[in-house]
Parts: sequence; structure tokens; C-alpha cells
Amino acid sequence: MGNVYIGLVHYPVYNKRGKVITSAITNYDIHDIARAARTYGIHGYYIIHPLAEQIDLAQEIIAYWKQGYGAEYNPDRAEALSILDVYTDINSAVKSIETVEHCLPIVITTDAREYSNTRSYLQIRNMLETDNRPIFLLFGTAWGIQHEVMQQFDYILEPIHGVSGYNHLSVRSAVAIILDRLLGEKWWLE
Repeated sequence: MGNVYIGLVHYPVYNKRGKVITSAITNYDIHDIARAARTYGIHGYYIIHPLAEQIDLAQEIIAYWKQGYGAEYNPDRAEALSILDVYTDINSAVKSIETVEHCLPIVITTDAREYSNTRSYLQIRNMLETDNRPIFLLFGTAWGIQHEVMQQFDYILEPIHGVSGYNHLSVRSAVAIILDRLLGEKWWLE
């Protein structure tokens, strides 16, 4: 299995009216996604945001918990944040993975809708188990990654379907569910 990376995309994403925007970085996304990523052995968690002010905010939060009092107070959080980095755009994050892994990653985006290149959890899980190339899973904030951007990449993971008609999870919840479906123990075989 190749190394798995995740990216949290803040631009280009949609607002609820379908306009392309840049969403704000949230403290919860930094911490909660890092903790889920570390739990499932993710090699790198990348926050992707183009605005310097938001990057500075994220780096300030990360530094607080990785160094000094925050790290002393909660070493588990410091460990989770050790896999986190910030990039200004998706392509920079992809190039970073390519530099580390010496090959381009397979880029898989996520969305609450299906597309022509949508793949099932089972198909992606099988790919993870049989392909040694790195995988980069992209998660959109707000109302999802711009469609034209998503379709530039290799695959789109099928939506998470609950038992009701409601389908608007927080990105933190979606990341945890997807990581468990793709990388969690095969409880159904026991």
C-alpha cells in the first residue's frame, strides 16, 4: 500500500448559492482532522488556502500546539499536528507529495454528488491495497470543491449515503467516515 495524504481545500469551493469562494480556516478542522488522520496512519495532512492572513492564522494555531505550552499540555495533539502542513494551492501540495514519494500521487476528490469518474469505496480500498503509488484525498470545505477542478484529477469518491435523505455532513465528520471506510479494520470479515 502506498502512502496516503489528505488535503482540506478552501479554494476554489462553492458557497450555498453556488458561487465560487474562499472559505475560512476553522480551528476545529485543524485539530479534529489531524487527529483522525494520525489515527488512520495518514502520511500528511495539508490545509490548502490561498490567503496569507488565513495561512498565518493556521500556522499560529499549529505552532501553539506543536511547541511550548500547548505541546507540554497536550502531547497527543502535538503528535497529531506533526503531519500537518499548509499550502497555497492544490498543485503545490501535489508537487510536495511528488517530491517526497518520487512519483505523482493518484488524486481522488470527494463530493456529495456523483460524476462520470466516480469510484466506490470498495474500488478505492482495493486500489489502496494493491497499488504502491501514493494517494492524495481532497476534501472540500463550504459546499464542496469547484466541479471543474475536481474533474481535473483521477477519480471522485462516491458520496457518503446515510439512511435518510439528508446529506450535508461537516467536513470533519466526512473525513472520519471516509478514512474508516478506506483504511479501517475489515470488521465485516471477522
